[in-house]
Amino acid sequence: MQPKNLKRLLRALERQGLDVTYNNCTYSIRLVNSPDAPVAEVLLVEDFPVEAKALKQLANLASVRHPSGGYVCRACATPDFHPGDAGIAIGSVVETVGQVIPGAVGSDINCGMRLHVVDLTIEEFLAKRDQFVERMKGDYFFGTRDVTMTAQTMRSLFQYGVPGWLDAILNQPTGSVVKSDLQQLAQESDRIFLGGSMDGDWKLAPEELVPDTGLVRDGGLATIGGGNHFVEVQRVDKVENRTLAHAWGVREGQLAFMIHSGSRNVGKYIGGMWRDKAKATWQKGLKYPDSQIFPLSTSSHPELVASYLQAEATAANYAFVNRLLLAELLRLRLREVYKDVEAPLIYDLPHNITLPEGHGWVTRKGACPAHLGQPVIIPGSMGAYSYLMVGKGNPAFCNSASHGAGRIRSRFDLNRRGASQSEAELGLTGVDCITLREERRIEEAPAAYKPIQSVIDVQVEAEMVDVVARLSPILTFKA
Repeated sequence: MQPKNLKRLLRALERQGLDVTYNNCTYSIRLVNSPDAPVAEVLLVEDFPVEAKALKQLANLASVRHPSGGYVCRACATPDFHPGDAGIAIGSVVETVGQVIPGAVGSDINCGMRLHVVDLTIEEFLAKRDQFVERMKGDYFFGTRDVTMTAQTMRSLFQYGVPGWLDAILNQPTGSVVKSDLQQLAQESDRIFLGGSMDGDWKLAPEELVPDTGLVRDGGLATIGGGNHFVEVQRVDKVENRTLAHAWGVREGQLAFMIHSGSRNVGKYIGGMWRDKAKATWQKGLKYPDSQIFPLSTSSHPELVASYLQAEATAANYAFVNRLLLAELLRLRLREVYKDVEAPLIYDLPHNITLPEGHGWVTRKGACPAHLGQPVIIPGSMGAYSYLMVGKGNPAFCNSASHGAGRIRSRFDLNRRGASQSEAELGLTGVDCITLREERRIEEAPAAYKPIQSVIDVQVEAEMVDVVARLSPILTFKA
């Protein structure tokens, strides 16, 4: 089948400077004036809206070339594809050779997902739900959390990520983590993508977070963040792949909690700085690219490429620990309210990040790695199922999968029209959303997102991922 009015759509896109073809749920696009750029492929469900702005953003990204050397050799997008605010479409994946593109990652470096399971029934959880929620509101919204660290711990966190943070905490425990099972945290490190550790440099972190001595009370650490970030309590609703689910410790009827957050203000600091640096290093006298996307070339500025990748890794290390601490606060509160629960980690993986893969680097923006056999976490909206998947390592999509369902309505649209719509129209009937901001509940209403089942099905059919388990939402924390 083909989308309705396909010919009219393709003609409209051509008028916007795009050469677009369609075949079997895949749009192939390229800028008309960039015939040497690779054709970018977008996997979309047939009845999903095709947004010209997002297609143009992906075509722009695919055509990025540095005049001193460096190019994109492959570009694609996952089916949660939609326009991005900073000129990069969400769901974009590019493989580059001889160049890196700081703007393609943006400022939410290592935004990612984390999933734990809990041996509690839904009845046991709901019996003490209010006690649990009040404790978590204090930690997540009112600042009662204690994630105080020594200056040395902060430096180790930025330098080495989770292993560095753990070593420092074992030497000098501080904050509420003194109540944690540190041996459990250490054993869980192998369930974090890359072990939760990249090649960072604490000297590239914001100065106020890495003092010479004393204690650091970072107001951004162990915080959810705005937008589509969340912490959600779920139930393992259905297991599809019993062999893998058993190996990963997942069973039907378990509770789960899923975390979506990133590097917070550290990512904004590093991402913004390097977006500006890439522009500042553009050769004098050369016209700026029309897309305003500025790469860094290994031919002209190898030292800047290396420094950017280390700065990005520094923010990524912070994000890994941020998600760990968000989970650990929740796990500690579960133990206070429900007593003896282990709540083991299933997996933690990044979305917005540059990684050495293929012939050079693969940059994912709102897409996650989906290598063969690797756990993949794809959330729906707070009124829909989420999925634990397994990657199939499909090279046609740079071993990637979607990072969620993808927005279908903007936050502006929801703020403007959502207040006039009923709970049912917004998809909020029966949704238990814990937030201090009513506008966040409207902005993130299920009606804002694409149907998750279609997003999952088209990726399974394309052999990018397979389903391991389906999870249903119980309650969601939105900052």
